[in-house]
Amino acid sequence: MAGLRAGDTLVLASHNEGKLAEFRDLLAPFGVSLVSAGALGLPEPEETGASFNENARIKARAAAEASGLPALADDSGLEVDALGCAPGIYSARWAGPRKDFAAAMRRIAEMLDARGARTPADRRARFVAALCLATPDGAMTDLLGTVEGTIVWPPRGDNGFGYDPIFLPEGHDRTFGEMSAAEKHGWTQGTEPLSHRARAFASFARAVLGAA
Repeated sequence: MAGLRAGDTLVLASHNEGKLAEFRDLLAPFGVSLVSAGALGLPEPEETGASFNENARIKARAAAEASGLPALADDSGLEVDALGCAPGIYSARWAGPRKDFAAAMRRIAEMLDARGARTPADRRARFVAALCLATPDGAMTDLLGTVEGTIVWPPRGDNGFGYDPIFLPEGHDRTFGEMSAAEKHGWTQGTEPLSHRARAFASFARAVLGAA
């Protein structure tokens, strides 16, 4: 599909301010303007997909059709092996309509304890991010990023959002909640970023923005 250039406008198919801030940081070096579906007053489509990729496609397609602009959607979440990869695609829904991720994190910790999963080996988890770029003509590009780690308790750090304070990425001694945005998402062409979303974005940048 045709790439994006500096000066182009891209719709982020999300009403999540945390995601909007992250993608603005990621897109800044490329000169692409980002506007959220929320700012355009676009409705949120029902996420009926059975995978992160399917839900990203649903959101990207809806935003591209409604806005007449290329749209980028992200569907991401936390998979905990001992919980059968839950909460998975229901990660946001576990936080409820009030986005109470403190309660959602506590729920995960209590479920792990109930299963006797108390060692790092028993608390393996990963963050997954699926991206989909859709254009008004119906073309779509799919990308995926993952990062492995373990669940810790109690939560550590106030940075990031969602489940970041209980996720300790593999090879690190600080949770995503204890890391700065630059540490989590920063990357330069030719290097591998840390976060799942930044890894998916790096693939997007190579495929669509002409990054090396």
